[in-house]
Amino acid sequence: MATIKAFECIRPNEDVADRVAALPYDVYNREEACSEVAREPLSFLAIDRAETQFDSSVDTYANEVYDKARQLLDERIADGTFITDTDKAYYVYELTMNGRVQTGIAACASIDDYQNNIIKKHENTRADKEQDRINHVDRCSAQTGPIFLAYRADDVIRKEVAKAKQEKPLYSFTSPDGIKHRVFKIADKEAVDNIKNAFAGIDDIYIADGHHRAASAVKVGLRRRTSHPDYTGNEEFNYFLSVLFPDEELMIMPYNRVVKDLNGYSVEDFKKLVSEKFDIQESDSAVSPDKKSVFGMYLDKKWYKLIAKKDIISDDPVDGLDVAILQDNLLEPVLGIHDPKTDKRIDFVGGIRGLSELERRCQDDCVLAFSMYPTSIEELFAVADAGRLMPPKSTWFEPKLRSGLFIHRIEE
Repeated sequence: MATIKAFECIRPNEDVADRVAALPYDVYNREEACSEVAREPLSFLAIDRAETQFDSSVDTYANEVYDKARQLLDERIADGTFITDTDKAYYVYELTMNGRVQTGIAACASIDDYQNNIIKKHENTRADKEQDRINHVDRCSAQTGPIFLAYRADDVIRKEVAKAKQEKPLYSFTSPDGIKHRVFKIADKEAVDNIKNAFAGIDDIYIADGHHRAASAVKVGLRRRTSHPDYTGNEEFNYFLSVLFPDEELMIMPYNRVVKDLNGYSVEDFKKLVSEKFDIQESDSAVSPDKKSVFGMYLDKKWYKLIAKKDIISDDPVDGLDVAILQDNLLEPVLGIHDPKTDKRIDFVGGIRGLSELERRCQDDCVLAFSMYPTSIEELFAVADAGRLMPPKSTWFEPKLRSGLFIHRIEE
């Protein structure tokens, strides 16, 4: 039984929503973030990454950076860049990429559901990455980047979302990367109750993307509980900002691999070792795998199709993932890449960048590339349901949710 509640949203004035909406804070390095804020001073990145307001002598994680984030947020609320809705509502958030539409509901999820594993995880988090967002949420007393959650589609929610999309949108704009964004508000009490009750009938919610943001928001909420020992559970700090999408509308793109060397093997010796676990077929064109257990390999300016042999295919929810098959049967035993999270010899390329990027990398700083068949949302659910963890860099979600369109104040 999931608690997904409507909330009083702080959101951009309609006239500037397209300028405020920003990609997530963690897709930029500092130099890129500064360039983006210079290009668009109203970008929410100025608040999400407030080190953009300082020169490079100020550390990214300095106290004054988080103070500046709070100052900017307060100033932009005061000057009307942001407005505050005083009614509790859900917000329908529709994103269209290359003609493909996915629609979620912006709402607040329960930190108790997170703690009790009603909201399921599939990824470990790093304390250093958590601490940055803990500081940001705590200092701003607001959650500014929504967590990307998924659920098994529900007919009641589907109908309420469809009904809301018949109305005039609050926002409708196309971002610089070509993604169309539309937002609608659901404030009618009957519709709000229908959605709330429908989610209450859903047993499992899944973090699709944003594990660090979720963990940080929860830890701030627990900290606020400690400082308010008489808390009732209804306070806003008991909830965190999310956008929830039905599984039927989500698209996971492949997360491809590039490798810097052949671990001392010649091309021919390497191919012989690969052929022990995979059937190898040379291809005249770039290989984009069309089904599970098939991989593309780019080596020595040639493309190959690799087909996993039956004895390395598994029904296990983790070991049966294509990323695990490649890691366990080629990257580790042949190339000596034991921990892909820390090994500097491997890098990862989001599927959004295409197969030509793999070829480019192999002409630049790598010698070998693998194109992957994307992990499915059903596979992600199965791993989370089993209480297991996905291998590193298993999923690449597109399009990315924008920050700054929805802000959840956790305390005045």
